[in-house]
Amino acid sequence: MTAILATQTSNKPTTESNPEIPEIPEIPEIPEIIYPSSDGKPVAETYDHLYAILITLEVLRQYLTGQQATVLGNQFLYYSQGFPKLRIAPDVMVIFNVQPGGRDNYKIWEEGQVPAVIFEITSPGTKDQDLISKKDLYAQLEVKEYWLFDPKGQWITEKLQGYRLRGETYELITDNLSEPLQLRLAVEDKLIGFYRLDTGEKLLIPSELATALEEETLARQSAEAQAENERQRAETERQRAENERQRAETERQRAENERQRAATERQQREEIEAQLARYRQQFGELPE
Repeated sequence: MTAILATQTSNKPTTESNPEIPEIPEIPEIPEIIYPSSDGKPVAETYDHLYAILITLEVLRQYLTGQQATVLGNQFLYYSQGFPKLRIAPDVMVIFNVQPGGRDNYKIWEEGQVPAVIFEITSPGTKDQDLISKKDLYAQLEVKEYWLFDPKGQWITEKLQGYRLRGETYELITDNLSEPLQLRLAVEDKLIGFYRLDTGEKLLIPSELATALEEETLARQSAEAQAENERQRAETERQRAENERQRAETERQRAENERQRAATERQQREEIEAQLARYRQQFGELPE
């Protein structure tokens, strides 16, 4: 501020040649922090591992459709702003109270919500991390439930193991019930089966859903065909009844015409007989 005032009173030019004007140092640009969405590593080690991830992802995505929730699979979860190397990629994670839909990655400080449930489909290369370091990290992040699934049944004690956060540590889930999801989980061959707690209904996997939709379509088409046949039968019966009514009406009309014809003939005969009677009365019997 002193230098600026001195410049104004002395009217000296503000050039680099004037030693009384200090140079303002340039402020270095802060480089943008990049949070990658991929590290180029494969998603899964085996087909069974990949299949279990994709099915779990799709089943839960369908289940939570219409809710303020998202289900992400094998995408980076960033948990420390400004430190892009502090990240992890859960096989499947469910987050509530966020906008539905996919993301390239998930930053906790931007979304304001920690995943409520995380699934790791364990494999030979990940089992140690799944059982120790990831479990510890998810507890620190306060992930409510952590589930491990071994599709081959070779790498952990139970094919399906769930942990529920109590305080700062995880406790083993013994009833296979997920409180955040309101689902019961079960081992079904190389997949996790999901059942609604309110109805007991199973959440269908895509192939089962396609079969169910096909069966529903066939049943609907059959019902529609049956209804159409019934409609046609009813229409035929209605037409038959209408024809019978018209036949009866025709018969009634014929009988009425016959009655009227007979009445006319009787009237004519009576008139002729009356005329003959008057004639006889006036002129006597008709000559033979």
